[in-house]
Amino acid sequence: MANGMTATGQTAEAAVPRPPAPLRAAAPGPRQFDLTLVPSRRFDIIDVTGRLRREHGDALAPFRRVAYCSLHTTAGFLEQSLLARLEHRRDRLDPFMRAFLKLFPAGGPYRHDQMENRCELSDEQRRVEPPNADSHLAFIGSGLRNCVTYRHRPGEPVYFLELDGIHEQVTRTRRTRILAFNREEVAASAALDVPVSRHTVDSINLADPRLGVLELAEDLIGRHGVERGRIDLTLEAAERDAGITVNEYETLLMRHDLMEVLRDPFRHLTARGRSLLRDPASIPIKSLDYAKYDAVHLLNEIMDALKLSETSLARLLTRIVAVPAQRFLRLKRHVSLLVSEPAGGGTPGLVRGTYQSPILVQWAAVPRRARTLRITLTRFR
Repeated sequence: MANGMTATGQTAEAAVPRPPAPLRAAAPGPRQFDLTLVPSRRFDIIDVTGRLRREHGDALAPFRRVAYCSLHTTAGFLEQSLLARLEHRRDRLDPFMRAFLKLFPAGGPYRHDQMENRCELSDEQRRVEPPNADSHLAFIGSGLRNCVTYRHRPGEPVYFLELDGIHEQVTRTRRTRILAFNREEVAASAALDVPVSRHTVDSINLADPRLGVLELAEDLIGRHGVERGRIDLTLEAAERDAGITVNEYETLLMRHDLMEVLRDPFRHLTARGRSLLRDPASIPIKSLDYAKYDAVHLLNEIMDALKLSETSLARLLTRIVAVPAQRFLRLKRHVSLLVSEPAGGGTPGLVRGTYQSPILVQWAAVPRRARTLRITLTRFR
């Protein structure tokens, strides 16, 4: 064909090479940050994202997800969905948490705080050990988590909630680890039957090496070469009347104080009411049952913080009367443990504070005397 004409009679266009597509920057790999926090009071709310910005600038900007980890048993994080219901506002978060602190008042008759019965402590340790059962129980009851994963939303604060920051004028130093990443994938999963007792209300230390839970988790991490990620311990769907938390597995705290709370969440609150009733002069209206008043007042504070209606409050009260432990205490069906290398470098593994143990809690016995736990390993990328 002449004159650049095609067989169809249309003019053929000269082939013009297309410019190469711009190279897309590779997504950054997971990035780790370690923060040291110093609370200013016993119950304190610390904005870790604000602290991170001051120390590392806009380091979280390239990442879509962030895992926050507390290495302590009386300080942790709320789940992102609950914090969103509280609108990420301190003036709503503060009364929500204080309601649980009222439920477990400081100075109560907790077995954990009777230092003369703490046989695992030396004489020197008994002199300095803080009486903080109330903080442990408030951590468990309010649903605080040792490890949470948030969708990164720039501008939204993330709060580290400290329940036992100062003891006898001594301020504690707290540590939190932050892992920022863009996506996650399940690397491995395994199921394990955990023996439980015939007792209706009981707690089981999942860190006990005889159970093999954490040993299996560490084995999965090593076999699949996960350097940064998360281990989730989850009760299988068929398991009922049980939950999991991460806390200190101290015998008096877990086998006595927590068990009493599971049987009666308002135990320590009503004890205060009974003491007032023994002193009629201190009660403006003699016929008022202070124990019930305090319980309803506390629930109202929680409802106000969550902006729930009177109908919702009535439903909650009905549930508490029927099945108090699992409906009122915010025990979860799963917990998470971060996977990373130690602060000083070394082989990646579970990130766990000195006194942190995953703990299975049940408030109804199961005939087969075992509960199935799923261990899931997730890799961060």
